[in-house]
Amino acid sequence: MPHNSPVITLPDGSKREFDHSVTVMTVAEAIGPGLAKATLAGKVNGDLVDASYVIEDDAQLAIITSRDEEALELLRHDAAHVMAQAVQELYPGTQVTIGPAIEDGFYYDFAREQTFTPDDLKKIEQRMHEIVKRDLQIVREVWDRDQAKQTFGDIGEGYKVEIIEDIIPEGEEVSIYRQGDWFDVCRGPHLPSTAKLGKGFKLMKVAGAYWRGNSDNEMLQRIYGTAWPDKKQLNAYLHRLEEAEKRDHRKIGKQLGLFHTQEEAPGMVFWHDKGWTIYLTVENYIRNKIRARGYQEINTPQVVDRSLWERSGHWDKFGDMMFTTHSENRDYAVKPMNCPCHIQVFNQGLKSYRDLPLRLAEFGSCHRNEPSGTLHGLMRVRNFVQDDAHIFCTEDQLQEEVSAFIDLVYEVYADFGFTEIMVALSTRPEKRVGEDAAWDKAEKALEVALDNKGLEWKLQPGEGAFYGPKIEFVLKDCIGRQWQCGTMQVDFSMPGRLDAHYIAEDGSKQVPVMLHRAILGSLERFIGILIEEHEGKFPLWLAPVQAVLINITDNQAEYAKKVQQSLVAQGLKVELDLRNEKIGFKIREHTLQRVPYLLVIGDRELETNTVAVRTRSGEDLGVMSVDDLATKFADEIASRG
Repeated sequence: MPHNSPVITLPDGSKREFDHSVTVMTVAEAIGPGLAKATLAGKVNGDLVDASYVIEDDAQLAIITSRDEEALELLRHDAAHVMAQAVQELYPGTQVTIGPAIEDGFYYDFAREQTFTPDDLKKIEQRMHEIVKRDLQIVREVWDRDQAKQTFGDIGEGYKVEIIEDIIPEGEEVSIYRQGDWFDVCRGPHLPSTAKLGKGFKLMKVAGAYWRGNSDNEMLQRIYGTAWPDKKQLNAYLHRLEEAEKRDHRKIGKQLGLFHTQEEAPGMVFWHDKGWTIYLTVENYIRNKIRARGYQEINTPQVVDRSLWERSGHWDKFGDMMFTTHSENRDYAVKPMNCPCHIQVFNQGLKSYRDLPLRLAEFGSCHRNEPSGTLHGLMRVRNFVQDDAHIFCTEDQLQEEVSAFIDLVYEVYADFGFTEIMVALSTRPEKRVGEDAAWDKAEKALEVALDNKGLEWKLQPGEGAFYGPKIEFVLKDCIGRQWQCGTMQVDFSMPGRLDAHYIAEDGSKQVPVMLHRAILGSLERFIGILIEEHEGKFPLWLAPVQAVLINITDNQAEYAKKVQQSLVAQGLKVELDLRNEKIGFKIREHTLQRVPYLLVIGDRELETNTVAVRTRSGEDLGVMSVDDLATKFADEIASRG
């Protein structure tokens, strides 16, 4: 019988020819023992596979090691299996259900009568380390569907039987992964052995989870864990979690009196004076930026007839997330987004090509009925305001508008102190509207605009919206977390659906291209990001209170009032603390409130018309005249980021 003679093409373009079928591991061994030892899996013709996967025909092959991005998901998926094995070894009779890899870790849902305790987690984690040391080979097996149901049924795994019945069609085989005596239904791929998991994992917490996410089903116990390529990366992640906890915007917001939320208005923010001061500073900053770039600021209604949302397509796509009301035999929706209303403004009066591009901006208050379980402080709310704008332009103006927007985005982020920005270009999905020629032009315009700026960007094929391609801007904060904020989306659909048109140079009626764009996204969420980025220690231009004047005795009270009046008259946010308290007490209190500058006035300062300047970090800047202090503050505010 003839043998296959596959030719394997490696990522560097080199080729390896074999006179028989080979596994991924065999190819790695042929390249060298070092690579074989490091091999975790393979990518054959773009598909992730086990190291034991057999290649029978010519193929493109990439060997996956711990350095590769794909390795992390493999590690986490294996950690879930090792955890499930540990649980069933320690607590016989526990049923396993579903256990995927997730962002930053993994989980597994268990059916068990007794509740898992923190001590149980310690025991499970210890047993996981023992299983890793056993170096159990992880082997894929293929079972007949009826055999799989019978086997899992015999060992009391009712949930696995249900999964097989629901997911695997009759007549198809079931993929099983075995490590030692333990096995599970799984599509894979997996690592070659449990030893490859290493020591970079930790169990984090237990939570309740309904079977298949349905509250009508039984409650299971979900154990969450995290897994990383090594102990060093695990410790770095745990440190980031500690930092994130320390910077939690909800906790800081309460400490500093910035905002609160309560059950009577879930997902809605009650802004306090200091928080609203920050909010207005951010809003006015953006307002001034866009006015200087030719945007017109508009304001549109909160409640709009259902018919507009049906015509725009939002009723079908987002109807479940809309808040609705009824009046005088008409159905209304509280707007979940601003775009259809902006087209109504565009449609007032006949537009010529000479009127384009037309840039309409709104700090539009939107409401979306987000599930209650997803609400999280300022980061996930039901009522939010977007720094939203829509640019109506011709196809020929697209690239120039995108280019100008990119400049604006980077300028704004730098002012807020963010310099590490990741960019992604998402292109046409399978289901889309618009002609391919228009998509070609739009995608090219976005690509050229990014390239002309010399930006590194990631391609996300098929991730565009159904109505057009988009660019996403992702901020990296000081502890390495990523926040998707800015976006530029091309829309071929909505303007035509809502009868938007302009008169072209040749006299014909044309539908404009609409660009949806936001820089900060939701102002609420962005302020939450700022609170955590700065740990509440805002730069001077953002601080709700920029300085506090503190007198040592009543003798300096009148002078302190005059200094405050002078600084406030120059646009500075300065407060007085004339309480009859010890100076140390007052300094401590305002330091805890993260006030950037503490201005102390004693008899010497009174006599010399000066103030003693101290920073919130405790640095003594010496004595300054009021004019010099105002100049210092003005320079610091102007420098922003």
